[in-house]
Amino acid sequence: MKTQITLAISKGRILKDTIPLLKKMGMAPVEDLAHTRKLLIDTENPQVRVVVVRATDVPTYVEYGAADLGIAGKDVLMESRGDGLYELLDLGICKCKLMVAGRNMPSSHGQRLKVATKYVNAAQQYFAQQGKQVEIIKLYGSMELAPITGLADLIVDLVDTGNTLRANGLEPLEHIEDISSRLVANKASLKVSFDTLQNVVEKFKAAIAN
Repeated sequence: MKTQITLAISKGRILKDTIPLLKKMGMAPVEDLAHTRKLLIDTENPQVRVVVVRATDVPTYVEYGAADLGIAGKDVLMESRGDGLYELLDLGICKCKLMVAGRNMPSSHGQRLKVATKYVNAAQQYFAQQGKQVEIIKLYGSMELAPITGLADLIVDLVDTGNTLRANGLEPLEHIEDISSRLVANKASLKVSFDTLQNVVEKFKAAIAN
C-alpha cells in the first residue's frame, strides 16, 4: 500500500473551485498555487500531494498511474475514454452543459452537416445516436466563429449562461450532457490502496455536503 497518494487537478476554474474543498478536508496545498512554480505540491495532509496539469492531461496521469486520483470535467473524461479509470464522485462544481449550438438546426437534405468542435468523440457519438452523418471539424477555440464565417453549420461546445452564443447570433439547440467536475481513480491504485483512497473519497463527500 502506498504511504502517499497523488491527486491530479487541472488548471484554471476547476483548480480554483477545488481549493475550498481541499481546505475543508485538511488537504490544502502548503504553497500558494497562484505564485509557486512547483507543479508537484505537498498538502497539509502528509499522505496527499497534488499535481497541477492541463485539463486534458488529468485522465492520462491517472490512467497511467502517475496520479492515484484526479479531478477533471466530465467533458474531458468523455473525450479521453480512459479504460484505466473509475469515476468515483460528482463533485458538483464547475457546472455547465455540452450543447449543440448554431443559428438554427439545419436540414441535411442528404448532405453531411459540418460540425465544429474540440469535443470530437462526444460529437461523433451524439450524432451517430441521432442517426445523422456529420463531418467533424476540429477547432481549439472561438467556436462561435465557425457558423458565422460559414466554416460549419453547427458547433458542439460547453455552454454556461449562453450569453456568448447569443452575442454572436447563435442559440443552444440540443442538450448532449450535463457537465461538472468528477473525481476519478486509477483502477490499479484503487485495488492496492483502497482504504487510503476511500478515506479521501469520504472526505470529499463530507466537504461537498457542507
